[in-house]
Amino acid sequence: MGAQPTVSDVAIAAGVSRQTVSNVLNSPGVVRPETRKRVEDAITDLGYRPHASARRLRTQKSSTIGIRLDPITTDGISGSILDRFLHALTEQADRKNLRMLLFTASGPEDEIAQFRRLSDGADVDAFVLTSTFHGDPRTEWLIDHGQSFVTFGRPWGIDDMADPQHLWVDVDGCHGLREATTHLLGTGARRIGFLGWPAGSGTGDDRRRGWLEAMREGSGLDDATLATLEVSAEDGVNFGADAMRRLEKAPGTIDALVCTSDSLALGALMATGGRIPVIGYDNTPVAASIGFSSVEQPLDEVAAGVLELLTGAHGGKVDRNASIADPRHRLVAPRLVVRDGPSVLASGR
Repeated sequence: MGAQPTVSDVAIAAGVSRQTVSNVLNSPGVVRPETRKRVEDAITDLGYRPHASARRLRTQKSSTIGIRLDPITTDGISGSILDRFLHALTEQADRKNLRMLLFTASGPEDEIAQFRRLSDGADVDAFVLTSTFHGDPRTEWLIDHGQSFVTFGRPWGIDDMADPQHLWVDVDGCHGLREATTHLLGTGARRIGFLGWPAGSGTGDDRRRGWLEAMREGSGLDDATLATLEVSAEDGVNFGADAMRRLEKAPGTIDALVCTSDSLALGALMATGGRIPVIGYDNTPVAASIGFSSVEQPLDEVAAGVLELLTGAHGGKVDRNASIADPRHRLVAPRLVVRDGPSVLASGR
């Protein structure tokens, strides 16, 4: 038996776009009669049969959401945040009678190929994207092809607050690192270092901004001095340890440290032997077991926000002409989990 015809096959045969085929199937009244007839003839000739799950997500009938299963990270720490998000999303989706379909991809272009395959086969109604970044081609493809989707992460690089191109939910990393830095300032620390990711990551830049704002307001240090208190590294325990050693070679001492991830924080703790307070980000099980403070992302709230945008008034799509008062994004605040710090930690020197 040959492969079943897809929406793309119908579009090619009728000489129209995939979106037009979708409109004929779901909202035929918006398509001109002559165009609708061409599409209907192509459907008949090809024997195309829409899958039941191709109905709009807002109908709440046989709805399926696709999401990429991220690859396992080398240190097994940072990736746990997305694992926990996926668990929360799946659990809440099940309560709404929604199904999750997991797929893998080696990179953005491969993920787009999966979008095409899953949408052509009508296997999913909408997508959830994670790990957004500047110039993300995945969101552009989904918008161009009229797909319903929500991202966990802002559309970095555009005016995402006032004029969003798509629906998103994110955690306010700036707020989280600002709270962490303010907490350390409240303990009497002044020369608080920052260990972050290389500039341009979006998420990392946002977290750095929280540290910088708090330091400018509460440390009494000028910008030239603050520049000597920060260092960047790729995410990972070993990278964090190496970066901390570089930071300690700079003029002056470090009273405390805030980091953009628990992986970097653990590396810094190993390099210093726990001599100074270190605050990480994500509040992973590693932070809890070792006993260092960390910023916790409220993943249950993130999952709830994603599902609200997919199943609520927006139905997973931005319609600029619609008079929908419901916000197109959700920005949730993290919370700082304060711990006493590791009692014993061997130095990584």
